[in-house]
Amino acid sequence: MLYGNAKLTGVERKFDRRDIIVSKTDLTGKITYGNNTFYDLADMTEKDCLNVQHNVVRHPDMPRTVFEYLWQCIKSGEEIFAYVVNRAKNGDHYWVLAHVTPSRDSGGNIVGYHSNRSAPNRQLIDEKIYPLYQELKALEEQASSPKQGLLDGINHLERLLLERKMTFNEMIFAMGV
Repeated sequence: MLYGNAKLTGVERKFDRRDIIVSKTDLTGKITYGNNTFYDLADMTEKDCLNVQHNVVRHPDMPRTVFEYLWQCIKSGEEIFAYVVNRAKNGDHYWVLAHVTPSRDSGGNIVGYHSNRSAPNRQLIDEKIYPLYQELKALEEQASSPKQGLLDGINHLERLLLERKMTFNEMIFAMGV
């Protein structure tokens, strides 16, 4: 059940810095668990979310480039930290600092993914994250095709990381988590 057609309200939901949003997915990104903080911020119920793609909360301002990069990292067995803007069922939005890791079975095989999200530093979002995400979105949208837009965004992000001589996680933390 996707809520992608919910009109954006422009209202930002905030949550306490002590609260942690938790969700788990299977290998394809379908939600297998969410805590009450996740459901409350998303304005959804467990029934709305279980066995639904995690992108049910995806905000249209979020660059596809960041999610592509995220998926590349976690599928390869790495953890990643990323700032994400999500959309609630009613069209409100909320920013998070996500820490996403692969979940493994006793044999070390990746069997799903686990994400903990905390309240981000709002000044950092305004000054550094949102401008970067606007750049990436612009590259994605001005390309000749969605596939080319994603490639342009990834190439731009990788150039930034090369210039800074940093990994994505290092860049996120250097910005001042």
